[in-house]
Amino acid sequence: MLQSLKLNKKLLRELDYCTIILSICIVAFGCINIYSATSKDYGTYYIRLQIIFFILGLIMAYLFLVFDYMLIENYAVIIYWAGVILLIINQAFGSTTNGANSWIRIGSVGLQPSEFAKIGMILMLAKKLDEMEGKINNPRNLFELMFYAAVPMILIVIQPDMGMTMVSFFIVLGIFYCIGLNYKVIIGGITSVLLLVVGIWNSPIMQSYWKVRLTSFLDPTKNSLGSGLQLIQSQIAIGSGGIFGRGFGKGVQFSSVPENHTDFIFAVLSEEWGLIGALILILLYGIIIYRLIGIAKESKDIFGTVVCVGFISNLLFSIMQNIGMTMGLMPITGITLPFMSYGGSSLLTSFITLGIVLNVGMRRKKINF
Repeated sequence: MLQSLKLNKKLLRELDYCTIILSICIVAFGCINIYSATSKDYGTYYIRLQIIFFILGLIMAYLFLVFDYMLIENYAVIIYWAGVILLIINQAFGSTTNGANSWIRIGSVGLQPSEFAKIGMILMLAKKLDEMEGKINNPRNLFELMFYAAVPMILIVIQPDMGMTMVSFFIVLGIFYCIGLNYKVIIGGITSVLLLVVGIWNSPIMQSYWKVRLTSFLDPTKNSLGSGLQLIQSQIAIGSGGIFGRGFGKGVQFSSVPENHTDFIFAVLSEEWGLIGALILILLYGIIIYRLIGIAKESKDIFGTVVCVGFISNLLFSIMQNIGMTMGLMPITGITLPFMSYGGSSLLTSFITLGIVLNVGMRRKKINF
């Protein structure tokens, strides 16, 4: 049993250690900022939980590295439907946080099913595209793919979790674009989605709280003590950091930013580490994404390529959306900064998907034993 959990030395030579090290560096940087943001009111509570999730994430990443990713493809259908069932259970028994029924509570710890369903969706699309030999412009194939993308997305929309819906949409868009979907179909699809968004916006599904939250970034001063408060305080914190920042433990403005250890961790980072710290973080993300693109290009099959593209799309959009919303450039949604923000579900799923992508890269060549 223990032997089956060991990686062969020849495979280890193909492992992208640089990406692993950079990801760990971002998590460590995140832990420092989470502690700074929460230690005054909560002591070591949040940092201890984040470290536990970090260790569990590394274990999960390793487990997904041990077995050939082709085995993961064989279980893609089960993983996908397990994620869908989790979303249904969440709809029935989940708890509401910030206007969205997105969490299943287990004691004091919350599980976000949409994070895990997102992995299932990527794996399912990758499996189907592999079976279709990448022939996405075949109408029957395209409708089948759209069905598997739509099921979890609809369940996420009705929570309503607009942030995760946006992430899921850009994951699907990224996959369809990279696999070669006709541009006219892409434009038509985006137009249809925009019309759907308008319909949802004017339906009872879309709560007034979310409407205000999503549009407050356009003019936060309109309600500076209500919906615009979070963004205004975030902008003050980011601006007060200047170029070099105030230094660890010396920031004070971020204390006024709600959710400063989760969605708005970038405000904490910017105040204490300044523009230099923010640029270093973005550089680390850039290197990781660059290396993951390399793995996607070198994958030996369509399944591996699509899994990589799905994770890259998720990572890229989440980074842009999270950083953009803290500065007032994007709508405010509950999207965490990957590997950086506090959150067990986010950190675990980030390491699981990273493990799968590194698995694809590690087995891109035929290894002779």
